[in-house]
Amino acid sequence: MSIPPQPPSAPGPYSQPGPYGQPGQPGPYVGGPQGWYAPQSQKTNALAIVAFVMSLVCALPLVPLVLGFVALSQIRTRGEKGKGLAIAAIVIHGVTIAFYGIFVVLGLTGALDDTPPKRDTSGAVTEPASSGVNDVRVGDCFNTTDDLSDYHDKEGGQAALSVRIVPCAQPHKGETYAVINLDDGVYPGADKIIAIAEEKCAGQALISYVGADAKLPDKLEMYYYYPQASTWIRDDRKISCFVGDPTGPSTGSVRVTGS
Repeated sequence: MSIPPQPPSAPGPYSQPGPYGQPGQPGPYVGGPQGWYAPQSQKTNALAIVAFVMSLVCALPLVPLVLGFVALSQIRTRGEKGKGLAIAAIVIHGVTIAFYGIFVVLGLTGALDDTPPKRDTSGAVTEPASSGVNDVRVGDCFNTTDDLSDYHDKEGGQAALSVRIVPCAQPHKGETYAVINLDDGVYPGADKIIAIAEEKCAGQALISYVGADAKLPDKLEMYYYYPQASTWIRDDRKISCFVGDPTGPSTGSVRVTGS
């Protein structure tokens, strides 16, 4: 028994003869092979790394900041990684500079010096100590960064944030003979406070301190520190009346019971 021949298959849509090959064979592909390639890895900018590390170890001032900005420029130009490191270095070092700047300003103005001076049983200072102007008591002798020669005759001046209280036997610029407490409330204005200081610091306040028969040395003049609007909001309510020599420090006390 023979097997009958199969009928010829109907040509498919892709089996027509073409100009480039036999029926059913694809023609030649012009061009190179196609495929997927792994993208080339980006390099992290070296300056960004250095700037970040230096910002953490508090290196030379401003160096991490400059390196951070240079790194950002290089990253944009070269298409490198490390933008986050560069920005972090700029922020960290910027905050560090701001912190130390504030610390230095507070240190120079004496705002950080708030240790009260040591006193004996009578209240007299026994060892020098820096303290706020508001902590000065009647009878305290002190040195200040203020230049008394810049104050015109009997005019008040804005107080430094702190003074150096010393025993009166040591050289000092000023000696406090009266402290006037002002009422709370809205800042009354410099003119009104000066008028109060002129009235209260003269006359009886000074006589009570030096004695009715005493006479101040010619070189000593009367001064006072009074609250400014900027210190009033920090609860500064005191006028400090003191005598001082505008030509330089003096020693000893003018108090009637002093030496």
